[in-house]
Amino acid sequence: MFDTSRQANELADIQSRLIFLKVGLLMILVLLGLRLWQLQIRDGVYYQDLSRNNRTRSIVLDPARGLLFDRHGELLANNIPSFQLYLSLEDVQDRDVLLSKLPEYLNVNVQAISEKLSTKRRRGRIKLKSGLTLKEAALIESHRIELPGVAIQPEYQRNYPLGAYASHVIGYVGEISEAQLKDPEFLDLQAGRIIGQYGVERTLDTHLLGETGRKVIEVDAFGYPKRSLSIQRPLAGNDLYLTLDIRLQRLAEDLLGEESGAIVALDPWNGDVLVLASRPGFNPNDLSGGISPQAWQLLLQDSRHPLTNRAIQGQYPPGSTFKIVMAAALLGTQTMRADDSLTCHGSFPFGKRVFRDWKRWGHGSVDLTKAIAESCDVYFYKVGNLLGIDSIATYSRQFGLGSKTGINLLSERSGLVPSSEWKKKNRGEPWYPGETISVAIGQGFLSATPIQMAKAVAIVATDGQVVQPRLLKGVRLRRTGNLKEEPTPSTQQLSLSPQIFSQIKEGLAAVVTKGTGKRAQSNIVSIAGKTGTAQVIALKDDDDKTEVAKKHRDHAWFVAFAPVEQPKIAVAVIVEHMGHGGSAAAPLAKTLIEAYMNVEVTTQAFRLKTEG
Repeated sequence: MFDTSRQANELADIQSRLIFLKVGLLMILVLLGLRLWQLQIRDGVYYQDLSRNNRTRSIVLDPARGLLFDRHGELLANNIPSFQLYLSLEDVQDRDVLLSKLPEYLNVNVQAISEKLSTKRRRGRIKLKSGLTLKEAALIESHRIELPGVAIQPEYQRNYPLGAYASHVIGYVGEISEAQLKDPEFLDLQAGRIIGQYGVERTLDTHLLGETGRKVIEVDAFGYPKRSLSIQRPLAGNDLYLTLDIRLQRLAEDLLGEESGAIVALDPWNGDVLVLASRPGFNPNDLSGGISPQAWQLLLQDSRHPLTNRAIQGQYPPGSTFKIVMAAALLGTQTMRADDSLTCHGSFPFGKRVFRDWKRWGHGSVDLTKAIAESCDVYFYKVGNLLGIDSIATYSRQFGLGSKTGINLLSERSGLVPSSEWKKKNRGEPWYPGETISVAIGQGFLSATPIQMAKAVAIVATDGQVVQPRLLKGVRLRRTGNLKEEPTPSTQQLSLSPQIFSQIKEGLAAVVTKGTGKRAQSNIVSIAGKTGTAQVIALKDDDDKTEVAKKHRDHAWFVAFAPVEQPKIAVAVIVEHMGHGGSAAAPLAKTLIEAYMNVEVTTQAFRLKTEG
């Protein structure tokens, strides 16, 4: 009886325990079901993407940059095949180990790479080095097992076939910086993208960039590619045709040689920049392929400033080339007539100072034509005193001085046109009449860039037509293959009469035929121009100029247009610390103009022959 009761109790206890076990198992099944629902239903898409990303890699394919040509189709910038070294961060287990191993196979800046890695998240792809040689690429590929996450990708590297020629115009490219990535202008670009950093490569970058493609590949557990899953081809950038005549550009730079200076040549009717030469220059291939911080600092600290585009950034006293503007102001205000004469005895006493002429014994009786031809300082001292600084400033601005020309390059300087208001605002002082005398011959506070002076003489050449200098002539669209010509810039007309320009031209022509610019006289084309000597430091009259250190010697100017009867080219030349414009700058302008006219004659003869 007792045993039966005991057995019944034990059976009841077992059944009670079984219920708890069943409830426990049921709860576990419910929890497992809920977890499976969470993983497969609620978060299924997330984990599918995560799994896919662990299995695949999406690689951005950079397009080839658009090509650059001169106005005649000569190649200025192209692309050459190259190898780039990339790193997929999600495949790197230990960054320190990777950084310690890379220098065994490549010459890399470990500190720079470390700084780049420190700014990146765990996922993504960054460029470690550009322009690997075939030997370096093969070495990396043969040691891929020791470098997880590292990959070689064939791409294009920018190349400049002409080396340093036109470097300030063409510019160079480089990897987008961290600061640029935060700039709204570059929001659509990824880290590692190569963009224009200087010159037209920078200002016309949106044309040249192209559109990226994308390739999706399957990788194994170590991140090594197994097969390609999909590919979207990149679209190369548009090809650009510049207004430059590279044959003339090379000649201009060769004419400057080792001297510092600039030469600008324009088509005076439409503003096409035929030449924009600046010396010294640099080789953009050295920068576009990547440059070490040490080499970059040496370039920045070079005392000759090779990165400065003197054609648009050099601000110099215009010297006697400014007498062109003075003549326009004199005739435009009707202060004097062109045939009115003044007497020059070699000096002009004013207040407590005596302003001297470059010709110590003077020029005698001088009218406007003779004053321009012989660059008589005393004539323009007196004219400046009659006009006053504010009238001079008004006409200077009409000729484009004191403001940027608007050429499509960054960091153009505006020069300076002083006035009584300017001095009061910036110096807190009144304008003194004696300061006008210096400005009247292109000295004092006055400064101008070579491109401004080329524009000013172009205005005279066209009887007052003002055009904006331009560098882009046409765009060949990669999507359609069509060549789209850039519209000619709009023009303005100065209110000065054609007779005034005719009288100024007469003086400029006399400069070359019998005046200070006789070394610009040509047997094949008529040239009108104006010499100028821009003072760097004040020297005493009895100082021996040959004993003065070169860095303190005067700058040599010459501005010109040709042919006189029907102008086709306007030129401005400045050679730093070379003295007189008539001897140092005028021959360079003559050579450039003759080369341009020879091409024009040959081209016209060819057209007539083919048309006949």
